[in-house]
Amino acid sequence: MFSKILIANRGEIAVRVIKTCRRMGIKTVVVYSEADADSMAVEMADETVFIGPPPANQSYLVAEKIIAACKSTGAEAVHPGFGFLSEKAEFAQLCADEGIVFIGPNPGAISAMGDKIESKKFAQAAGVSCVPGHIGEIDDTAHAIRISEEIGYPVMIKASAGGGGKGIRVAWNEKDVEEGFPAVRAEAKGAFGDDRIFIEKFIVDPRHIEIQVLGDKHGHVVHLFERECSIQRRNQKVIEEAPSPLVDPATREAMGAQAVALAKAVNYDSAGTVEFVAGQDKSFYFLEMNTRLQVEHPVTELITGLDLVEQMIRSAYGEKLAFEQKDLKINGWAMESRIYAEDPYRKFLPSIGRLVRYDPPREGVEDGYTVRNDAGVREGDEISMFYDPMISKLCTWGKTREAAIAGMGRALEDFHIEGLGHNIPFLSAVMDHPVFQSGKLATSFIAEEYPEGFHGAPPSDAALDIMTATAAAMHLVTVQRNGESKRVDWIVVIGHRQIPVTISGGGASVSIHLTDQTRVLELTDIAWRPGQPLFKARLDGKPFSVTVAPAAEGFLIRHRATRLKVLVLTPRSAELHTKLPERKAADTSKMIISPMPGLVVSMDVELGQQVREGEIVCVIEAMKMQNIIRAERDGVVKTVSAKGGDSVAADEVLVEFA
Repeated sequence: MFSKILIANRGEIAVRVIKTCRRMGIKTVVVYSEADADSMAVEMADETVFIGPPPANQSYLVAEKIIAACKSTGAEAVHPGFGFLSEKAEFAQLCADEGIVFIGPNPGAISAMGDKIESKKFAQAAGVSCVPGHIGEIDDTAHAIRISEEIGYPVMIKASAGGGGKGIRVAWNEKDVEEGFPAVRAEAKGAFGDDRIFIEKFIVDPRHIEIQVLGDKHGHVVHLFERECSIQRRNQKVIEEAPSPLVDPATREAMGAQAVALAKAVNYDSAGTVEFVAGQDKSFYFLEMNTRLQVEHPVTELITGLDLVEQMIRSAYGEKLAFEQKDLKINGWAMESRIYAEDPYRKFLPSIGRLVRYDPPREGVEDGYTVRNDAGVREGDEISMFYDPMISKLCTWGKTREAAIAGMGRALEDFHIEGLGHNIPFLSAVMDHPVFQSGKLATSFIAEEYPEGFHGAPPSDAALDIMTATAAAMHLVTVQRNGESKRVDWIVVIGHRQIPVTISGGGASVSIHLTDQTRVLELTDIAWRPGQPLFKARLDGKPFSVTVAPAAEGFLIRHRATRLKVLVLTPRSAELHTKLPERKAADTSKMIISPMPGLVVSMDVELGQQVREGEIVCVIEAMKMQNIIRAERDGVVKTVSAKGGDSVAADEVLVEFA
């Protein structure tokens, strides 16, 4: 076996590869940019090599620097992770030319399947069912419009070298193509150094289902069943699961056979993924093949018991697969939630900054479920604007889909982050959503279920009980610690609801009598003291966790997707609160405010210009994505506070209307 492997990547996947290498007794080398000098991967690796400035095209994407690092450290092989150089046939060939083993498929397989235009040509020649589209390069926007009209709207504009949800737009009409084609081309050039674009028919109400394949250098290929990846936002996966609630045994066998046949046709010899777009009727079409390890590979590992990184290393070393298709079985159900540094309450815009608090749930077996958290960060680390904003991948396993969902809901409750925006409340909302729980999914789920964006969830009866009990218990703990009033009758105020309660007990057990409902909420196993951000307990025997913070006369409490200010008042104070006028929010209707920190790519308006609702005001780039900022009302431009090339902060005023 290899004695030393260089990891040509960063963050979570670098840490993931290090863990497997340690278990296999293989030493590791990690390359790093200036932005990652103090990263977790750098700390864990046996050796490190500095490779340049933060921008990927000056560090992680420079193949010559990776090769030089291999030679200087004596690394026999390089694992590319995902993204960066992982799907560059030229890099795989360069490794081979320099006598370094590339832990991934051979250059020929990458060339045949890694390029999305060429892979579709190859798939069609091999008799694989493909989505209708234009296979070939596109000259300019006018050419893109002609092709789109020939295919018929809606169409998907996609970067040939794309991945990770970058370089994709859905166009429903000619205007969308006019705006989307140059934006996709710019994103593709910036993220992948390749601005070739293709266009294909967009299947309405589709599901995204992929088959994991695994091959060796001896002609053996198996599939490790499917993953459902339909919960997406802006074409980027958010939640994945394995297996799929759509796929039955016959469909699984058909999809698996097609994926294996395609892999064998190109002599595929590593881990790879054949992606399909599927109809609700279980019809499916080849979409693309990712010739690398996928971000969502943990859910496959959880239902098969295999370590895919280990299998890639063994295949690259020349070992035969130690199992056949008949040896593989699906065991239970697994969920993965991608924890992103983004603000779901502000249209999921990137939220870079420092992880002031980072407290993930405990990994291992819990009550009816198993938790796994793949991360490349620690408390105190910074989420950089130069790379993908993913913080970690939280996974749960259960014997059934229902158990895996319930486990994910609890694990998300136990995940606490401070210092930047994160999408944990949104992920919690999806877990509790009846459509998601039904398994009747589509890639349009988020757009259809949250058309006005995410604004949290209204409190359910269960959430009201939890928040009432939590606020009352925290108040009791606080007054007991301070030796204050022995009063037991209070009013818990949640929104416009006033709930009279009588609080008794102390320590790890508290009883809250709802005097207007003749009910008692029994809190036990209370694990909280003032100052702690998580309140954990059992309500009537059922465990829960809520995020808490002190507020005037009460607390700010979030349970899953519901966040509210909860007051604990004396009856007299509660009476006076009903007479207080509501505070009005500041009027920002005449301002265009930067929704995120980033770089102004272009400012498309000028002083005195008449702007109509929906027109483009500016374009801001953050986290490798170009975000088009539009006017939300008609107006005449009064001030312009930024220009192309400027760096701007979140909430900075960019344009003001008269």
